[in-house]
Amino acid sequence: MRISLGFVIGLLFGLGIASAVAQNNRLGGVNNMNHVGIAVERFDEALAFYTQKMGFREAFTIRDEKGQPTLSYVQVSRDTFIELQPTNANRPAGLTHFGLHVQDLAATAATLKQRGVKIEEPRAGRADSMVANATDPGGIRIEIFQFGPESPQGKAINSWK
Repeated sequence: MRISLGFVIGLLFGLGIASAVAQNNRLGGVNNMNHVGIAVERFDEALAFYTQKMGFREAFTIRDEKGQPTLSYVQVSRDTFIELQPTNANRPAGLTHFGLHVQDLAATAATLKQRGVKIEEPRAGRADSMVANATDPGGIRIEIFQFGPESPQGKAINSWK
């Protein structure tokens, strides 16, 4: 009986330690997976598809000096977007990246570096935002960013109804 009780106590203690260690490996400060980036050959057609056919809201579009779109965020839910970009010589059609919204980019980048993840130094993004890119083992870019209420993403989220 004592051996069985000792075994059960040891097993529960071991499971508790394993569970705590596994939970400590979770990357802290991640608010959500904010967007998926897709490069499209026919930008206007893709934007119309996601807004008119799928019924998602065009949150914002960024245009170059010639008035051509460089990217558009289509809002799927309050905190989730599809980022559309036109294809070009350096950006073939398809999935380009996914974006994680974090509370503290510098802290997240430091944690990832300690874990051996290849990540850029955080840099200023568009209005009221910071960004750093990491790459997974398969070569998929992970855009990790922090943004505030005055960023285009923050404004879109705050205006969600």
